[in-house]
Amino acid sequence: MELGAAQNPNPDPPISAYYQTRADHHAVVSSDWLAHAAAAASSISDAEAAPPPSPGSNGGGVIEEFNFWRRKPEAAEAVAAIMALTAVIRSSRATTMMELEIELKKASDKLKSWDATSISLGAACDLFMRFVTRTSHLEHEKFDAAKSRLIERGEKFGEISLKARKTIAMLSQDFISDGCTMLVHGYSRVVLEILKLAASNRKLFRVLCTEGRPDRTGLRMSNEIAALGIPVKVLIDSAVAYSMDEVDMIFVGADGVVESGGIINMMGTYQIALVAHSMNKPLYVAAESYKFARLYPLDQKDMTPAHRPIDFGVPIPAGVEIETSATDYTPPQYLTLLLTDLGVLTPSVVSDELIQLYL
Repeated sequence: MELGAAQNPNPDPPISAYYQTRADHHAVVSSDWLAHAAAAASSISDAEAAPPPSPGSNGGGVIEEFNFWRRKPEAAEAVAAIMALTAVIRSSRATTMMELEIELKKASDKLKSWDATSISLGAACDLFMRFVTRTSHLEHEKFDAAKSRLIERGEKFGEISLKARKTIAMLSQDFISDGCTMLVHGYSRVVLEILKLAASNRKLFRVLCTEGRPDRTGLRMSNEIAALGIPVKVLIDSAVAYSMDEVDMIFVGADGVVESGGIINMMGTYQIALVAHSMNKPLYVAAESYKFARLYPLDQKDMTPAHRPIDFGVPIPAGVEIETSATDYTPPQYLTLLLTDLGVLTPSVVSDELIQLYL
């Protein structure tokens, strides 16, 4: 067994690791707006954009490397996978492109099997494979030159992914106005980055944050929002409809953006979207492009199930069935816009973006 495999926080397969851890389309966003976002992303320090090599980059296994990056507080699982696959190329002893691609494919499959229910993890591995190997002229280069080019591409993809949140945060600022009240659901690092930038721009707003039962991720989110000096109020999950008349907009993250333009996210997102739609409240999804997945779920059950353990704090009678699904699917008609590092997109153009990403 590989060393890093023991570090999987969910060794029991039914329990998901989910909770552990173009600009011009329809003139939604101008080129100037994207230029500002690019400037914000480029302001990241060199230390952030090009982090030092990890111990695993000297020949450790892909899971060990993945765990090294995953433990970093600001690194999403998908970014950790991108960094781990780049390290696989760097440490590979393959002597031909065919051998290297086979080795990289095996490493990608191993990462995806680490948590088969994580949409962002699988999408990031697929996008990485496509990004670093998509040009045929690599076959005509000498192997060492081709390998160096692959490493360069992998590092570039990792750098882009690390900057994604800051780009999204900049693109989101025009949607936040002084005096507004927004609702957030669960814990999302990209949504937190949006709020952090808005607060640093001295915008005045308040946030309603769902509790996020049963794992209470919303409480963690509310603590971090309060630490930014932003007025925040925690709601029990069943109070969303009751409080919706106070809300001007909703911001949520996503575990995955699917081909229909819908999203897969923390359980409860769908019902929030239904309430928001019925009361004409805009719902914005903040999601990095490495979460765009070639999936097309038809309904709630048409997905690989992701489960989480649930503790109600009291004994549950024998024979009582408990719903343990960790995620739900929100169809595109209930979403207003997707705020991504590719730009601000309407749900209807997600398929076009996926085609561009995987070409």
